[in-house]
Amino acid sequence: MEQTEKKRLEEVSKKLRANILMMLTEAGSGHPGGSLSCIDILTYLFLKQMRYDPANPHWPERDRFVLSKGHAAPALYAVLSHVGYYSSNLLKTLRKLGSPLQGHPDSRKLPGVESSTGSLGQGISVAGGMALAAKMDKRPSRVYCLVGDGEIQEGLVWEAAMAIAHFKLDNFCLFVDNNGLQIDGLVDDVMNVYPIGEKFLSFGWQVLNIDGHDFDEIEKALEFFESNQGSGKPTAIVAKTVKGKCVSFMENKAQWHGVAPSRDDLMKALDELGCLESMEEWNAEEN
Repeated sequence: MEQTEKKRLEEVSKKLRANILMMLTEAGSGHPGGSLSCIDILTYLFLKQMRYDPANPHWPERDRFVLSKGHAAPALYAVLSHVGYYSSNLLKTLRKLGSPLQGHPDSRKLPGVESSTGSLGQGISVAGGMALAAKMDKRPSRVYCLVGDGEIQEGLVWEAAMAIAHFKLDNFCLFVDNNGLQIDGLVDDVMNVYPIGEKFLSFGWQVLNIDGHDFDEIEKALEFFESNQGSGKPTAIVAKTVKGKCVSFMENKAQWHGVAPSRDDLMKALDELGCLESMEEWNAEEN
């Protein structure tokens, strides 16, 4: 990837991190750790990879993205706003009564959300159905899905993995957000899911292991996914990430799984990100 393009993605990702943190502070609740761990993946997918049209969100030929770990909704809301599905002013309404930005994504209320998610393990099953439908309808749509490493403790994930391989859905690309932590602590202490890649391999998937914060590695993995079309095998990308990435006092801390930053925490985080001006813009915008 050219350095100028990589720099652009890094700047967008930094801005989205700031929006995630401001949303959560405004709401007073939500999930910062897992939102910050997956935002680089979402940034690349929506800015470089996927085909969609915010002006025509139900365009039949579009690619689909399903956020199976629905509690990371602030990351999805931030990137959907950035690419034009709705105004950034709407981000201020996260988790407020009557807002379409609920604590978990609701496809009935917000354009760009392909499926309501939050019940862990459910999103990958729904996304698999979308990929099968695209195959049956002979449409070029590709389906991307993101699950958490704690989420794959759910048996439903492995039923879906088996079905997706059985139906030879090579138009399906799964990202595993492997930050190693869940609400109760280390994933391998709560219920060991490792080795993740080998498990998907045994179900008949193609598997890559990458750094989920390195845009070059994300790009190469998705190029592999593209080259894998016609193989009859789905692709799993196990992305090593850091919970709370880019905010020092949140990084690798399980306690930041589901706790919103205070105002003091927010200002410290924005300072670390070099995004203090984002707070001024946030306050200046009309609701």
